[in-house]
Amino acid sequence: MQAFVSAGAGFLLAVLWFDLMFDVQVAGHEGAVLPDPVLASIAGYYRRVTTEARPMNRLVAAAMAGTVASLVVELARGTGPGWMRWSSVVLAAAPIGLAGTRTVPNAVRLGTRADEPPQQSALARSILRDHLFCAGAIAALLAVQLATAS
Repeated sequence: MQAFVSAGAGFLLAVLWFDLMFDVQVAGHEGAVLPDPVLASIAGYYRRVTTEARPMNRLVAAAMAGTVASLVVELARGTGPGWMRWSSVVLAAAPIGLAGTRTVPNAVRLGTRADEPPQQSALARSILRDHLFCAGAIAALLAVQLATAS
């Protein structure tokens, strides 16, 4: 099961990398409102990947579900050391839960550009923070899985 967890984590880390390539545009901008070209770029990306890319955008959700399912099987089978199994669950559940409850809804909302620029800017900054956290957690999950692979 470690191979499936590692593959899922690797895929999710690659998706996060692409997201972060757009998210980092918020860096270095002071003030409550980001410049419109920055907002347009980030919002356009999230509109494409969350709404216009159907059904391919479902692949990310499937990878999340597959990774969690593989972790459940690891737990049930007792594969690997206990600390590895439980830390892997936490390292996957935290970012996947955050993505489902806040990051993806915020990205969909930003992609619509329906809000005023100050709110769009707040959404873009929130998505960046979420993605940095998620990338760290998923990278740690991958490191734990690879370090304990037999």
